[in-house]
Parts: sequence; C-alpha cells; structure tokens
Amino acid sequence: MSTLCERYRDVMERIARAARAAGRAPESVRLVAVSKTVAADAIRELAALGPVILGENRVQEAAEKIPALAAGGAFTWHLVGHLQGNKARRAVELFAMIHSVDSVALLHRLETCCRETGRTLPVLIEVNVAGEAAKSGCRPEALPALVEAAGELAHVRVEGLMAVPPFLDDPEAVRPYFRELRRLRDAWAGRCRGAARLEELSMGMTNDFEAAIAEGATYVRVGTAIFGPRNG
Repeated sequence: MSTLCERYRDVMERIARAARAAGRAPESVRLVAVSKTVAADAIRELAALGPVILGENRVQEAAEKIPALAAGGAFTWHLVGHLQGNKARRAVELFAMIHSVDSVALLHRLETCCRETGRTLPVLIEVNVAGEAAKSGCRPEALPALVEAAGELAHVRVEGLMAVPPFLDDPEAVRPYFRELRRLRDAWAGRCRGAARLEELSMGMTNDFEAAIAEGATYVRVGTAIFGPRNG
C-alpha cells in the first residue's frame, strides 16, 4: 500500500476514534479529501480503497481533473472553495455537492442552472463565523435571509452549514467557532421550509478536525494530512 493510502486510512481511523469519543457512530462523519493542486495520478492511488469523496477549491481546476478521473475509481466530487456566480453552471455540471453557498443571489443562480439542466443539487451555506474580512461566507446575521430563500427553491436543496474558522495552532482554541456554527444550525433547523434541511455541518480541517467532530461535524475537509503540504 502506498504512503498516500496509508495516510488516508490513518485519517479515517482518527475520525472513527474522535466520533466514538464524542458518543457518535463513526459513519456519522464523512471525510472529504481535499485534492486541490493534486495531480490525477496521485488521486488514482485512492481508487483501490473504495468510494472516496474528493473536495476541490476551484471550478476551473476541477473541470480538467474530473473528466480525467471519470473511469479511475468510485469518486464523488464536492466543491469546498468559494464559488463565483459566473461559474455556477459549470459547478452544477461537475459537483455532487457545493459546500460554499454564501448569498441569496448565488442560491437563485444555482436554482436556475439546476432547473435548466434538470438536476437537483444539495448545497451547504457557508457562514463566516469569525467575521474575517479576507474570507468568504455570509455573516451570521445574513443567515435568516438565506434560510428563507432556501424554502422557495425546487432544485437546490440546502442541507446544512459550512465554516472555515481561523487557523490556530491549538485546536481547542478553534472549538468556540465550531460550537457557534452548530448553535446556528440548531437555531435555524426548525425554521426551514420546503426541501431545506439544516442537518449537516461541514467543519474541521487537518489541524482541528477532531475538535470539530467533538462539536458535531458531519463532514470534515482534510487535505494536508492525506496529500501533504501544497502551494496554492
């Protein structure tokens, strides 16, 4: 087995331990292996492990990579990076889920694209829980408008929330941000209408995913611990 596959299995084992420590079933947490800038040949090494969720940050990079890997394994592709409205149609064509919807306008744009292409798309609302100016995501006070808009959609299904909190060396220092995302999810889950269901929490990366699991993460987005350090 390659080193890459060993690292993937190690992360899966850490997820299982963290879930059990939190009194949860290991299968309640799904790993998104963030494969930005990773070459197709390296990703093919994971094919022997069975179904793998891969996360891409950029639509343009994914548009080149996904067709090249279409016959290479049981991969499901999620968009975890910021999505611009002018790339919405291509994202609808490429991805099984989008984690990073951050405006009512983008929700409506995705709804139009899904209606025209005849598909239903699960998405998550990205919330900028720390109010960092350099990061995307809606402010917490804007979340009600997105939840309200989600109830009117027929083809885009809002399934939960996502966050990219500040990077801190101590994972315990990040836990308040995970806790806040869970609080927002719980506060608004009961107010959803239509097909919207705020059940998922996409939070936690290489440095802090175990703390995120302790706070209720259902998706963790891990790249460096699997593929190693990268630029870009």
